[in-house]
Amino acid sequence: MTPEDAAALRRAIPEVVGILVRRGADFASAEDAVQTALVRTVERSGAPPRDVRAWLVTAAWRAFIDQVRSDSARAAREERVAREPDAGAVPQHDDTLGMYFLCAHPVLTSASAIALTLRAVAGLTTRQIAEAFLTPEATMAQRISRAKQRLAGIPLDRPGDLSRVLGVLYLLFNEGYSGEIDLAAEALRVTRQLTALVDEPEAHGLLALMLLHHARRPARVVSGRLVPLAAQDRRRWDVAAIAEGVQILQAALARDRLGPYQVQAAIAALHADAASAADTDWVQIVEWYDELLAFSDSPVVRLGRAIAVGEADGPQAGLVALGAVDESVPRHRAALAYMHERAGDLETSAADYAEAARRATSVLEQEHLLREAERLRRRS
Repeated sequence: MTPEDAAALRRAIPEVVGILVRRGADFASAEDAVQTALVRTVERSGAPPRDVRAWLVTAAWRAFIDQVRSDSARAAREERVAREPDAGAVPQHDDTLGMYFLCAHPVLTSASAIALTLRAVAGLTTRQIAEAFLTPEATMAQRISRAKQRLAGIPLDRPGDLSRVLGVLYLLFNEGYSGEIDLAAEALRVTRQLTALVDEPEAHGLLALMLLHHARRPARVVSGRLVPLAAQDRRRWDVAAIAEGVQILQAALARDRLGPYQVQAAIAALHADAASAADTDWVQIVEWYDELLAFSDSPVVRLGRAIAVGEADGPQAGLVALGAVDESVPRHRAALAYMHERAGDLETSAADYAEAARRATSVLEQEHLLREAERLRRRS
């Protein structure tokens, strides 16, 4: 099976799960049946089916019937199955959007929603999801199973909360990369699929934000070392992804229904548009941060604004702005170190970098901050 055929199968998964649910399968059984059908498809030899969607519906329905027949309540459930329409008749109703809403349902934790989205929408196996999150497969299987149990009885066609779906996808994107699965790429793929289902500027704003951040990834880690934005080789950035992200963002902004993802994408676009760090339009970035504060007056947003103020108005202004931000916010001490260095206080900056390294949550970030601290110690 070619990568294109495999991709077509995965795109069909949420819709096929929805079809099985409409035929009478509960969500957990439907999702399991589709996964079973996918395994059989991978093991299958010969040319791929011409109509991938119809073939997967048939295979999944047969897998569901097999599950029903092996159930302890076989007689009653087989009677219900017998009344269902023939598996070969594939309805045209698309439940894909309903699957997004169901997998991001408020009854689920964020971790469970992400895992279930990867299973039921992205089509990853439990093993792949477990490896991506560095979690034992049995543990991940239990998490997914509990999530499906919590969704029992919730109708697939019930209107959902799009903002929660977008939040789950953004969290998924920020997981990055681990093992054989590129979670950021998966988040991009399913977000792109979502934008084809909903006519909402914020969904397109999130897609633009992901594209613009993803475009910088080749320059973010070089030779095993974290490279901060200002020091990145911009020739490594994905120009095509930036152009697409900017185009999608401009179309979303033209709808005049501004939201936080569009604002964050606008900030990312200003970084992408600058030929160098020195050419960045920091004044406009501060203005966009002010817009973002109107949507979410959070310490993280205030930290980003304080850094932008320091770049636009000088390090002393930046230090004043940082002074109003809670020191427990991640990367606050690193931002403080950067502003002290720009202000010429190298000794204080070195100490701040060392403390920031102690608080860092990733090895790459910690190593980078320690190098910065050592560099400034040598200079001072």
